[in-house]
Amino acid sequence: MTGPRVVLVDDHPVVREGMRSVLTAAGIRVVGEAGDAAGALARTRDLRPDVVLMDLRLPGRSGLEATAEIVAAALSRVLVVTTFDTDGDVLAAVEAGASGYLLKDTPTEQLVAAVRAAATGATVLLPDAAARLARAVRAPRPPELTRRERDVLGGVSRGLSNPEIARDLGIGEATVKSHLIRVFEKLQVDDRTAAVVVALRRGVLRLPAP
Repeated sequence: MTGPRVVLVDDHPVVREGMRSVLTAAGIRVVGEAGDAAGALARTRDLRPDVVLMDLRLPGRSGLEATAEIVAAALSRVLVVTTFDTDGDVLAAVEAGASGYLLKDTPTEQLVAAVRAAATGATVLLPDAAARLARAVRAPRPPELTRRERDVLGGVSRGLSNPEIARDLGIGEATVKSHLIRVFEKLQVDDRTAAVVVALRRGVLRLPAP
């Protein structure tokens, strides 16, 4: 039986080489690799793999953003494989549309089984990740963003710095920082990229037109 077709996305070549060796030995075809989000999107569009193995922390745009875009366009299923395992990371990955969440120290047999399962459309969460997701889902939902908070977050989504957002909205830079702090608290995230991804998934924010 022909194995799933996979694209590997990680900014460390040694990590990609290790995963490629493991998957190839198990009969899974690694058809492409990328070291950043832009490359991940390009390879996925060109190759249409069954599964993309996606790291969360990438140079430039994050793995969460790439995951959300890949899933939204129905280009492939995405399986997150990362070193980060906080409750927020697991929830953000699932909200971005990931089919599963694994750590990079996941045993070989479980990694291979997870890739095969994800290729069939199954959701793959190892017990620890499932427990973290359950905790995050049980947490109270954050309050809705105010109009000004959405304006500030919209500036973040366009790649603007705090001073640029302040000039664009006609408010002080300190006020921009205050709004962002409240946005992070409400969306239960700790950085600008995660705030944009979560807001997009919840329909609170729309991407600016190209």
